[in-house]
Amino acid sequence: MHAGELTLPIRVAAESQPNFEELMAAHQQRVLRTAYRLLGRMEDAQDAAQEVFLRLLRNMDRLDGDPAAWLYRVTVNVCNDQFRRKLVVVDAPERADQQPRADHLIEMDERKALLMAGLATLAERERAAVVLRDIEGLTTREVAVILGVEEVTVRSQICGARMKLAKYVRGAR
Repeated sequence: MHAGELTLPIRVAAESQPNFEELMAAHQQRVLRTAYRLLGRMEDAQDAAQEVFLRLLRNMDRLDGDPAAWLYRVTVNVCNDQFRRKLVVVDAPERADQQPRADHLIEMDERKALLMAGLATLAERERAAVVLRDIEGLTTREVAVILGVEEVTVRSQICGARMKLAKYVRGAR
């Protein structure tokens, strides 16, 4: 399986297949990217994304409203469940076949690894709020709907999470 590619070990009923496949194709990268940002490891993100799309398939007949909001909410929930089940250790894997890279690319990788490690220290709701708002670029209102909380709660969670991330970064340097 290639990075960003999902396969589902199930057969889809003929009448629901086109709609499901369209939704999966339209949202696959967003779900995978969000799961990666919440979990910090591509393998875990792929597992989570597959679970999200299995749930989508099981609930196609009950899906109304914006499928993107539903998928974000399910992605956050699946990732929170997975995060609780096992401790995520964020590390920047070193590959022997990797070519030497420019200093700025290495620095970006270090910043990304530091951010991922910092995100792993946050409470579930804070992590979800920061990823959806600051990284995915959703509005505060959209995040509130996805997480099922008031906008003021999202703002509070983001503020607290940003302070914790800043403290984490200062302590890591």
